[in-house]
Amino acid sequence: MKQFSMILSAVTLCLATGFTAAGQGIKMPAPSPTQTIKQDFALSAVEVTYSRPAMKHRTVMGDLVPYGKLWRTGANGATRIKFGEDVKLNGQPVAAGEYALYTVPSQNGWEIVLNKGLKNWGIDGYKKEDDVLRFETEVDELPFPIESFMILFENVQPTSMTMMLAWEKTLVPVQITADIDGKVMAQLDSAMKTDKKPYFQAASYYYETGRDLKQALSFADAATKASPDAFWVMHLKAKIQARMGDKAGAKATAQQSIALAKKANNADYVALNEKLIANL
Repeated sequence: MKQFSMILSAVTLCLATGFTAAGQGIKMPAPSPTQTIKQDFALSAVEVTYSRPAMKHRTVMGDLVPYGKLWRTGANGATRIKFGEDVKLNGQPVAAGEYALYTVPSQNGWEIVLNKGLKNWGIDGYKKEDDVLRFETEVDELPFPIESFMILFENVQPTSMTMMLAWEKTLVPVQITADIDGKVMAQLDSAMKTDKKPYFQAASYYYETGRDLKQALSFADAATKASPDAFWVMHLKAKIQARMGDKAGAKATAQQSIALAKKANNADYVALNEKLIANL
């Protein structure tokens, strides 16, 4: 009986100490820490804020995360996703803005849900009438387990990238695309009417988007005249010539770029030009 009283006293002391520590504002690590990931994309950025629960030797899909039920897509408060401009998710249009990101997991595919409930705590407060978008996407199996739930961006291109939701051995890809061509061309056309014409940017955009290569070369020529020591401009001109089938011209321009790059002690562009010449 005496031993029991001693144990009870010790437990009471621990509890009292714990409450006192909490009252004193002791900072403890979060079991599902928050992460904000921001990816520059198209002409703006996509930003996601979410909490990252861990497996901790538990079965996740179909158990901790039930199939066929709305999931907060993380832990704690509703996951938030912000688009800096109008985009498309798996071909579905989404206006620029911030949304709560929900999902409905299943074994054969997931539903992705964008909702207006930014103040929701998880799924508490969720209203279906606040859905902005709901669509199905595929699900893949990973060859290895992911311990902590993660959201990441992969294969980031000027107008497309893949957002990936990954946990345990489940991977859910969502394609994000943006139509920026009209905006970029409008900016270039407007800038070409000013005294400081963006010849290099114009040549780069024409080359990267497969536009009129003669016009791209004209822009590149103007850019090299404006900046005769710019080895990176000369390299772009060589690439344009190579794509046009002018191997001799591309080789000569690449050699000029090599000389300028060596003068500037830039080994990277020396290597890029040597590789271009080797592939002609």
